[in-house]
Amino acid sequence: MEILISILAAAVRSGTPVLYSVMGEIVTERSGVMNLGLEGIMLIGAFAGFSVTRLTGDPALGLVASFLAGALVTLIHAFLCVTIGANQVVCGLALSLFGGGMSAMLGRNHISETILGLAPFEFPVLGRIPLIGPVFFRHDVMVYASYVLVAALCFFIFRTRPGMNLRAIGENPRAADAMGLSVWRARYIYTLFGGGLSGLAGGYLSVVYNRMWVEGMTAGRGWIAVALVIFGIWHPLRGMLGCYLFGGIDALQMRIQAAGTNVPAPLLMMLPYLTTLCVLSFISIRKRSGAYAGAPASLGVPFRREERE
Repeated sequence: MEILISILAAAVRSGTPVLYSVMGEIVTERSGVMNLGLEGIMLIGAFAGFSVTRLTGDPALGLVASFLAGALVTLIHAFLCVTIGANQVVCGLALSLFGGGMSAMLGRNHISETILGLAPFEFPVLGRIPLIGPVFFRHDVMVYASYVLVAALCFFIFRTRPGMNLRAIGENPRAADAMGLSVWRARYIYTLFGGGLSGLAGGYLSVVYNRMWVEGMTAGRGWIAVALVIFGIWHPLRGMLGCYLFGGIDALQMRIQAAGTNVPAPLLMMLPYLTTLCVLSFISIRKRSGAYAGAPASLGVPFRREERE
């Protein structure tokens, strides 16, 4: 039982950086903008969080810096895709490459340097509940904040008028524009917010999870986040479950490696990504059969007011 609890707790912690990025991309795509540059944004956020924490000694400032850096670099994507109407897939891929190259260049002299990050603490009362406490409430404050974020997004998207407007913009921007909603402004806001959360996800990796700088430390988590948005069918709660599934497989493969099995380490490291791919394929097949709703109807489609009939 102790081994199971430790794996589940590790799944929550390992899935948290992906969770922040998934939540940001869900909001972004709900507005009709596709951002495939999450990997690069996370790397920029990771370096910003590491460098500010290293300079100030304050991990909270580092995390704020990672959010701002993520939002700032996403401004490029928003300008190209929302204002100019450029191809969102190409812009996202370019942003991913840009972020990876920029973070590698800026961090080349800081590889393996360590910082003092956020320490975990037991949540009062809840941390003492058998099974639930050790799994969910003996982590750092960013893990607890992720619970609040998921609940807040579920309420915002499905229970508030601004959330209804967000869904309307992603489904039919011309109809939303006819209702008096500013499609461009909304897409800017939600794209920058999503980019900020992806930057914060990278900051979590460098400031809390690893507490050091390693080139390419995201290790493909940005691409996994893109896949998990589809896995979660653009719903925050389902996306959260997908993140913990990825984190659980990641924690399990590390346990297997630590046990000294004869399974090759590269094969074990593939497990989280392979599992995500298999589950994503299953979800895609179910969507084709009509079991699940699809993506927002206007996802990836530029909006131009002159096209309105």
